[in-house]
Amino acid sequence: MPEVTVSGLKINYRDTGGEGPPIVLVHGFTGNVRNWALNIPALRGRFRCVSFDLPGHGLSERPADQDSYALPQMAEVVWGAIQALGLQKPVLMGHSMGGMISEYVALDHTEALRALVLVDTAAETIAIRDMDREKMVTAARSGGIEAAFELQLANTEPRVREDARFVALWREQFLMTSADAYIGGALAMARRESLIPRLKGLQLPALIICGENDLPFLGPSRKMREAILGSELAIIEGAGHSPTFETPEKFNAVLTAFLDRVAAAAPA
Repeated sequence: MPEVTVSGLKINYRDTGGEGPPIVLVHGFTGNVRNWALNIPALRGRFRCVSFDLPGHGLSERPADQDSYALPQMAEVVWGAIQALGLQKPVLMGHSMGGMISEYVALDHTEALRALVLVDTAAETIAIRDMDREKMVTAARSGGIEAAFELQLANTEPRVREDARFVALWREQFLMTSADAYIGGALAMARRESLIPRLKGLQLPALIICGENDLPFLGPSRKMREAILGSELAIIEGAGHSPTFETPEKFNAVLTAFLDRVAAAAPA
């Protein structure tokens, strides 16, 4: 896979090429470029789809310094990769932690973006998730990334644990995250500042998407919708935290309809 070097770090990426405008896809915590496999086919006929493995995730370089995984630092890596690849006026889409990172990019480089899509994410800390993360961080520190996965699996709904194929794919992906990235990312999300005040000044076409069953993120999604002037909110029926691959047809339909509206409103 190709790599781009940003601030001395080798960042793995996928690029579909194509003549259309770019859309940059930023995965969530313990994810990687594979997360978008069911969405890129719906986009690549019209867009140049570029996805990155965040530092410590997938095939990207793995800094041992846990401070490297603070959200603003990872946002600068994403922005540096966008610049290094010469992507002009991209749509920026981020899921979960990737959405949190994308918020920083959008706030710091608004004029350089075409639109923003935030998927099952938040602009502030979520207390219930932070309590869970504290347990996971303790597990990762004592037993590594495998121990963190086993604890998270044990706390997952029985219907998920009973799907052997899903669990195997999830495990494979999860274990491509370094323990340092896991700990650093979890602490970064727990300690993050609220971006709601800054989002109130954001002037950018924005779509906020959330699965109807992703209860911890429904309220934060509505708060972001209220904060970002002119933004849209779509609740995906039947989906949880990852509508991108839980209900891809519904997700892709909502996303492409928004992108059509952005294209129609753009100056000729």
